[in-house]
Amino acid sequence: MDELVLIKQGNIYNGIDEEPRIGDILIKNGKIEKISESVEGRVVNEAKIIEARGYRVYPGFVEAHCHLGLDGYTGGLAEEDFNELNDCVTPQLSAVDGINPMDITFEMARQAGVTSVCCGPGSSNVLGGTFCVIKTAGRRIDDMIIKEKAAMKCAFGENPKACYKDSEIYCRMTIAAKLREILRKAIEYEKAGGAYDAKLEAMLPVIRKEIPLKAHVHRADDIFTAIRIAKEFDIKLTLDHCTEGHLIAKELAEEGYSVAVGPLFGHASKKELENKSCKTPAVLANAGCRVSIITDSPVVQEQYLTLSAALAVKAGMTEHQALQAITSNAAMHIGAADRVGSIEVGKDADFVILNGSPFETESRIRYTIIDGKVVYKDLL
Repeated sequence: MDELVLIKQGNIYNGIDEEPRIGDILIKNGKIEKISESVEGRVVNEAKIIEARGYRVYPGFVEAHCHLGLDGYTGGLAEEDFNELNDCVTPQLSAVDGINPMDITFEMARQAGVTSVCCGPGSSNVLGGTFCVIKTAGRRIDDMIIKEKAAMKCAFGENPKACYKDSEIYCRMTIAAKLREILRKAIEYEKAGGAYDAKLEAMLPVIRKEIPLKAHVHRADDIFTAIRIAKEFDIKLTLDHCTEGHLIAKELAEEGYSVAVGPLFGHASKKELENKSCKTPAVLANAGCRVSIITDSPVVQEQYLTLSAALAVKAGMTEHQALQAITSNAAMHIGAADRVGSIEVGKDADFVILNGSPFETESRIRYTIIDGKVVYKDLL
């Protein structure tokens, strides 16, 4: 029997169009079945009704870069599963093997309207392993997956230098050289075959352009190094953090790579963050870049994704740009736009229903809905 849910007469902000529309959204078996001014007929009697009159209905918020469930809420060694520190090149690692869906941070994310996240290894290693895209509701990671292998994490700059300064890495040139080395080996491995190699097997989706390198880059020169290597090997690339992106906005717009900016909270905790600014998302968006806003949780807690976007609005982004940065743009950045990030027929029925703008701290989330099921309801 079909499972029907009807969201009635909400102000629908679909994540694509700037202006909202008032209407009904019919959900069938976890997917968006119909969007219209009013859904009539027998289906109304068969559906579970969620009254949204006077409320705003948004796509579920999408986090394009985090470590949710890999770095647990209480911290410490027992919950640190986001880096392997015995080797600076570990592409064979997969985020799905380390994420703990039972961590309380998932519940916090749902309560804040975050319904999908791109989650994976940290930035200690030149290559850290594969990110996955998952929903934030569920008890078993296998049942939460949107994309098991969404991107291959690589890192430039201070983090690999700091982690391996006493052994393998001391300067930026070495980071680039190690990345080039394994990319070249992966190309030769695919051509010639040979004995199984877990690292090189993991790199095959990258050189086949099935998934991008997800580059941890803060400084402008590191951003350009990542682009140079991507062009050299003809591979896909996304630019994550992009702290100095506003200094090279024109060049980045011309290059056309998707950029994810953040975390926006906090001090410049290391030298490469000295130009950190909440203005960066607006400058990049106005230059013509496709911009996402990220928390890098737990650096900023996942429930503050909308607050991060609100800071970008305060610093010059329009509310529509900021909404896209945590919905449709974020979904495109992580390769999941076919399922999440906007309210369109055929996509997953993920919604956030609020009594005001998500960029105003006084607004309350009334419902968070994932795959057509209410996973959070405001009881006040």
